[in-house]
Formats: sequence, structure tokens, C-alpha cells
Amino acid sequence: MASRPPKPPLPPPAERKLSRLKLLWRFARAYPLQLTAALTALGVAALTTLAIPQGLKTVVDNGFAKGSDPAAIAPFFVGFLGLVFLLGAATAVRFFFVSWVGERVVADLRTAVQRHLVTLDPVFFEENRPAEIASRITSDTAIIEQVVGTSASLALRNTVMGIGGIGYMFWVSPRLTLMMLLVIPLTMGPILFLGRRVRDISRASQDRVADMGTMVSEVLGAIRIVQAFTQEDREARRFGAAVERSFDTAKRRIRLRAVMTACVITLVFGAITLVLWQGALDVISGRLSGGAIAAFVFAAAIVAGAFGTLTEVYGDFMRAAGASGRMEELLAARPEIRAPAHPVALPQPARGELELANVHFHYPSKPDAPALNGFTLKVAPGETVAVVGPSGAGKSTLFQLVQRFYDPEGGELRIDGVAYRDADPHAIRERIAVVPQETVIFAASALENIRYGRPDATEAEVWAAAEAAHADAFLKDLPEGINSYLGESGTRLSGGQRQRVAIARAILRNAPILLLDEATSALDAESERLVQAALDELMKERTTLVIAHRLATVRNADRIVVMDKGRIVAEGTHDSLMAAGGLYARLARLQFDQIAA
Repeated sequence: MASRPPKPPLPPPAERKLSRLKLLWRFARAYPLQLTAALTALGVAALTTLAIPQGLKTVVDNGFAKGSDPAAIAPFFVGFLGLVFLLGAATAVRFFFVSWVGERVVADLRTAVQRHLVTLDPVFFEENRPAEIASRITSDTAIIEQVVGTSASLALRNTVMGIGGIGYMFWVSPRLTLMMLLVIPLTMGPILFLGRRVRDISRASQDRVADMGTMVSEVLGAIRIVQAFTQEDREARRFGAAVERSFDTAKRRIRLRAVMTACVITLVFGAITLVLWQGALDVISGRLSGGAIAAFVFAAAIVAGAFGTLTEVYGDFMRAAGASGRMEELLAARPEIRAPAHPVALPQPARGELELANVHFHYPSKPDAPALNGFTLKVAPGETVAVVGPSGAGKSTLFQLVQRFYDPEGGELRIDGVAYRDADPHAIRERIAVVPQETVIFAASALENIRYGRPDATEAEVWAAAEAAHADAFLKDLPEGINSYLGESGTRLSGGQRQRVAIARAILRNAPILLLDEATSALDAESERLVQAALDELMKERTTLVIAHRLATVRNADRIVVMDKGRIVAEGTHDSLMAAGGLYARLARLQFDQIAA
């Protein structure tokens, strides 16, 4: 059986092209009223700013002339104050709506990415570390939030003011304006050259920040091991080194942006100084009035400030383009396991029949090592089948395929007579309850953790499941009972208590098929006896697959399947398999001898 090639990992960080920002527009256009309000306020603020030079010209020409009537000049100053108040009001409205749209777009983007990520196959997270993806989402959306909520507004406003300011300057003095415009090509060289360098270093800076986030998540997630092996200082030094690498990269980026800003400001304001010199000569010669040159200088300052701001936000846009590209790549990732266009409905009521026929499977990360090799097994409704075998025999792989986290390269799986590939994976999983060996407890209350098996369950039903799992006693003893917060990964519970919460979750699900991966492995003798009794009751009239590492837990199974190297090498009852000798008998003797010792 030819193995399939491994699925390629997430592509490297996207190239920073402004076209990547189209993703953000896709989310922003869902709010046309807020966008219209923001753009209208932005336009009013920009045009009002451009009207201030003309107001200044009028005030200077009429208010500062010798012998002016105080009453006659009042309207000019009142009108100028009106422009100022209008500018303040429009700026406030612009800030509110632009910030609102920015926050809303980022919130929707985060929700969309998370909603999409939870639909991807486990193989995606084998090739791409979840901690790194989480860090990317956090850091990249923060960059996008800055651009959508601040930089985009600045760019639009300053573009309008820059273009409008140049037009006004032409109206006041075409000759002086042409002199000003001669310097613009000189400023573009440094912007383009240094902008590319800033873009590359910004990308490296984002990578360093993502590395720090991954490191923090990894260390804090394993804090017990870190402290148990007294590695606090080592981890602090390791993180400190990562912080310094990030700081060094940031320093390079800051240095380049500082040089770029200095070049632009020097060239632009140097040009303004030269133009002012010429303007002063024009005023002396009578070609321009004092108000006109004041208005021209004010407009030139607006234009210079606008272009200066545009050079500053250019780097933000480039960073946001890269961040948006990475979000787009996450959203573009498609699960291999998905429902067909017209899925076959599973029969009702559910019977709980499972069948695997000549199944061949390789993990994408291990294309040369078959995990299942010609595996065939049929489990009748209500039957309890225990699966045993040495480590690496394929027991966990069997569970992965039954839950349709992967599809085999060869062979077929069927549930209640329907081929897995023809059914909706969601419908398949709704018929399965799982108690994994590595218990998963969410950072939530005990009620929410148990109710994860059936979110619409009442509190009384949750308590009934907890009682069936013999978890009710310790849950009642918690500070807030079943509403008590269990801590990150259930740190407030013992291993046995966490396992019983997971069993209660499976009991509450009330699914026709149970997958138990050594569900009593973390319990002490007394807890194991109580929980095993609950599981025995739960398994009645349900199809149950049990992975057992301790053979004493499977003696009462209807059938024991012995696996080795991805195949079934023997099956039968405990007594028949012991009598036949072979792998099962050898494993049993090893365990029982260890217990006796």
C-alpha cells in the first residue's frame, strides 16, 4: 500500500503587499452606516482643516491692517472660530466611528479565524504548532487593530489634506507651489529604499514576538514540570534571551524608521524654508499680500505634515499587510475531513454498529510507518470490545479513525451501515462519547466542563451524570460546588477527580458508542472500583471500545482484540487468549508478575 505524502504545513508568512489588506475590507463593508459616518466626518475634518489657511488669510488681511474698525473685523474672527469648533466636532466623530469600525473588524476577524481553526483536521495542528498559531493571532490582530483603528484614518485624512493643500497652494501662488513640488521626487527615494528595509525588519520583529508568545505558552503550560525540576532560572534566562533578540530587532527597525523620518522631514521643511525665502521676496515686491503668504505657509505646513504622517503610517500598512496575509492563509486552510456535498443521513434510531474493513493508514508526519495495516474489525451494537497491545500497536490510531479525525488511504469504515466518507463527520461524532487517557479539563466551572458533553443539559442532569461517575461527593465539597472554577487544565483537582469529571461528561452525552481510553488509569483503587461500576452500568446496551493498558480492566469484555504493528493478531475472551498463549498471554504475565512483585 503506497503511503500518501505528508500534508504541507502552513505557508511561510505572506509577502507584504497592500493588496493583502482586501481581507480587512471584506469585514469592514459589513458595517456601511458606521463606515459612511466615519468617512463623512473624516471628509468634513479634512476640508475644514484646508479651509483654515483661507480663514487665516482673511483674518490677517482684514484684521491686522492699520486703522481697521474693531466691529468690522469681528465677523472674520467669529468665522475663524466657527471653523475651529467644526474641526473639533468632526474630528471627535471621526475618531469614534473609525475606532468603532477598527475594533469591530478585529473582533470579527478573530472570531472568524477561531471559528475556522476549530474545523481543521488534527493533521493541520501536527504540522503547525497551536501555540505559535495562537501567538500569531494575538500579535497579528493587534497590528491590524492599530492600522484599521488609527493608521487608516490618518492615511485617508492626510491624503485628502495633502492633495487639497497642494490645490489651495496652486490657487494662492502657482510659482511657489511648483518650487515646493520639486522636492517631492527627492523625498520618494528615501521612502522607497528605507521603506523596504523597514518592512523586512518589521517582519523579523513580528516573528520574534511570536516566538516569545510561544515560549510563554509552553513554559506556563508545563509550570509543574518546570518547578519540579527547579528550572525556573533557566527558563527565565531563556525567555530573557528571546526578549533581547526581539529588542535588538526592534532597535534596528526603530533606527531605520528614525532615519527615514529624518530624511523626509529635512527635505520637506528644507524646501519650505527655501520657498518662504522666495515668498518673503514676493511680499516685499508686492506680488503677494501678508495674508496670502501666511495662508501659503500654513497650507504648506499642512501638506508637509500630511506627507510626513503618510511616510510614518506606510510602515504600519506594510506590517498590517503581512499580518492580514497570515490571517488570510489561516482562513484559506481547508480541512481534508469534511462533509460531502450531499451527505447520507445516518439511520434513526442509532444502533451503534461499527465496521472497519481492510483499513490501511499512515500518519502524514510518518509516511513510511504504517499505523494500521489491513485492519478489519466489526463491532455489533451493544458489544464491548477491549483493544490491547504493546505501545505503537495502533490502538490510539483506531480511535482516531473511528472519530474520523483522519481518513484511511485504503479500506472503509462504516457506522450503522453508512460509509464514513458518505456521512457528515459532525453526525458521526454526535454518536460517539469519548473518555481519553489524557483528561482534558477546560478553564471553566465543573458545571461547564461536564455540560460540554451536552450543552443543553439541565443542572439536574449534570448532577445525575456526576453522581453516576461518582464525582458528586468531591464536587459538593468545592468552595462553590459544581459552579467552582477548576483552574487551567483542572489544576484544582486531583488526577482521579479530573478523570471522573471527564467520565461524567461522557455519561451526560448519552451517545450510542463509547470510546474509553483506559478510563480508570488515573484512579486509586477505591475510585477505580466506584468508577468501574459506573462504567459497567453505562456500557449496558451501548457499543463500547476500550483501550486497556492494564489487562485486569478488560476481563469482562465481550471480546478482546490483540493488536500488534497495526494488525489484529488474536481475538477472543481473556481465558481463551490466555490458554492460546501468544502476545496477550505474554503481556498479561508481565503485568501480573509486576503486580505480584
